[in-house]
Amino acid sequence: MSLSRPQERFDEPLSAVRPRADGAVVLPLRLSPVTSERRLGLPWLGRNATADVEQDERQVADAIYGLIVGAAVMAASHAPTVGVVAVSVLITLLIYWSAERYAAIVAARLAAGHRRPKGTLRRELTDGWGLLTSSFIPLAVLVGCDLLGAKRTTAVLTALVCTTALLCLAGFRLGAEANMSLAERVAVTAAAGSFGVALIVLKMALH
Repeated sequence: MSLSRPQERFDEPLSAVRPRADGAVVLPLRLSPVTSERRLGLPWLGRNATADVEQDERQVADAIYGLIVGAAVMAASHAPTVGVVAVSVLITLLIYWSAERYAAIVAARLAAGHRRPKGTLRRELTDGWGLLTSSFIPLAVLVGCDLLGAKRTTAVLTALVCTTALLCLAGFRLGAEANMSLAERVAVTAAAGSFGVALIVLKMALH
């Protein structure tokens, strides 16, 4: 009995095994659906019931990675104005997202060994936006502080504190979803928040 994978179906679960008339068994490929929560990149606001385990992990990873990269740019920036800092963060995250998507698309093409179906590229390019959008809240805090008359350094430090709080919240959600004990949740939350604390210390040292 031979095994074959159809190239035209990417929306069926792996468990859906279908025998064919010629005796072959069709093993459909699986592609996790792109959900609105994944695009928003705010997984700690509530778990999406339609997301599988792998997708849920990537949602959290995208958000945490985006927060840390955005905070690192704010901490290291010596831009003269808050507006330039905000634009620098967005451009940097867009470059990171583009690189991540390029690597994922090329790797998938190499693994498949053939041209992928039409529409797959579009789905790939609408994925992973959490890396970019997770920093929208800290950026809003940054710009808001500037509009309220705060100094640039104060605005950046406030945005870094916001980032640290979001990282702690993401870490706590990870512990809750993994059914960890209270001590383990505290440890995971502290580990996530430590990245933000380190960047705050870096900013203060550079200032």
